[in-house]
Amino acid sequence: MDSPSYVALSSLTGRRRQMDVIANNMANVNTPGFQREALVFKEYLKQTRDPAAGPLSRLSLAQDFATVRDLSEGAMLATDNPLDLAIRGEGYFVVRTEDGERYTRRGTFGLDEQGQLVTRTGLPVIGEAGDVIVFPPDASEIQINSDGTISVRDVNDPLAEEVIGRVQVVRFENEYALQREAEGLLRADEEDPIAAPDATVLQGMIEQSNVSGILEMTHMIQTLHSYNAANTLMEQEHERQRKVIQIVGAPRATA
Repeated sequence: MDSPSYVALSSLTGRRRQMDVIANNMANVNTPGFQREALVFKEYLKQTRDPAAGPLSRLSLAQDFATVRDLSEGAMLATDNPLDLAIRGEGYFVVRTEDGERYTRRGTFGLDEQGQLVTRTGLPVIGEAGDVIVFPPDASEIQINSDGTISVRDVNDPLAEEVIGRVQVVRFENEYALQREAEGLLRADEEDPIAAPDATVLQGMIEQSNVSGILEMTHMIQTLHSYNAANTLMEQEHERQRKVIQIVGAPRATA
């Protein structure tokens, strides 16, 4: 395989991966708190076997080396659930898993049988003190303030208001270092979370996905065109090599 084929193959590989990323974005266009991803490309220079070729001795290939999350805030959608929460500004909710703490902006919460505030998959939501938030069995009129403080009233004594905890909201110096996991969770491998005092907690709201279906469809069409162009280049290069082999390898007429 010679230089044009290597160039085309590097483009085909990258575009195939880019199509997977776009498809995942489109699949999550209606997933609360989902942050779209984009594939990052960089130029990879490869030295050929002919250093005497000058500038042509270096082969420029396309390399997809990472995906990056779009950290822009999604639109806010009002719901009738007082346990639905959204974060305005920089920050993440903290949940507890078997593998340690994880972070999310998907605030579609509820209560389990023990009265714990949990995610839709049953993971406990962590309070500011690092403990699980538990609601009394006779709690009513749930109120969650902008700083995450949770207060309830006693169903038997509507005038008695009780503060039961505060939702923990954290941030990271480098949000791009967070690793995506299933169910909208993020894992921090490189740094510890810090407090996010400027974040605002919104009760009865959920943050929608920041994916634009129209924009992703446009990216998909552009990627498909680039893929087809690279594929055509490989086919043409293959045909060129085939013809060269036929001409060079053809028996010569003898006198």
